[in-house]
Amino acid sequence: MTATTLTGNRDTATAGGTPALVVVAHGSRDPRALSTVRALLDRVRTLRPALPVHLGHIELNEPLLPGTLTALGGGEAVLVPLLLGRGYHVKRDIPDMAAASPARTRVAAPLGPHPLLVDALHARLTEAGWPTHPAPDHAVVLASAGSRDPESRADTSRTAALLAARLGVPVVPAYASAATPTVPEAVRALTVRGYRRVAVASCFTAPGRFATQCAAQAPWITSAPLGTHPSMAHLLLHRYDETLMADGAAKRRVLATS
Repeated sequence: MTATTLTGNRDTATAGGTPALVVVAHGSRDPRALSTVRALLDRVRTLRPALPVHLGHIELNEPLLPGTLTALGGGEAVLVPLLLGRGYHVKRDIPDMAAASPARTRVAAPLGPHPLLVDALHARLTEAGWPTHPAPDHAVVLASAGSRDPESRADTSRTAALLAARLGVPVVPAYASAATPTVPEAVRALTVRGYRRVAVASCFTAPGRFATQCAAQAPWITSAPLGTHPSMAHLLLHRYDETLMADGAAKRRVLATS
């Protein structure tokens, strides 16, 4: 599969000059990941039909982000990471690829933490069997990929706190790699504290190695990856919109002081 070649302004922006939305996915060797991401982008297109929406991957899948940006030529685009917190990809990889492209780009914040992300996490847990009224011995482990970046871990902890407030039970962040605690460690810590029903909430955008690994370590129910949940599509558009609003506000401040 190769990046689609775009022709003309019609493919890169709306008639009013609106920048394109480029969703930046990580990439995965699991074929379910690519099909899930493409289905999510279809949801975004349904919500906003006039907006050009494109896909670029950091690695492992085509189209790769540099190819997507090259195909946009000199058009404008907002790059929204399909990632759930800050880390090396958000801070370095995506900005570096954007800077090397001919497109005029802005990079949005990652998807988490945000209440819309918590909406999707809550819904997936409910689908997996999480009760409407959890008992005092219920708790949740929020499983994510993990990163050595402390800001990434802070974002995951913030998402866990938001989910705990929503559920009314303890939610402990855990990681598949690069950070601690692991899912089994987090489960054990909660069990020692007297929590006998520990669910695992999958804080992953799509199926893949880490999501499968964490699901296998769940002692009770585990939720599916966030995938095509409607809140994920709304969140991608929210990050796109807030980036344009922030850019517009910055330009107005410059004009006001010039």
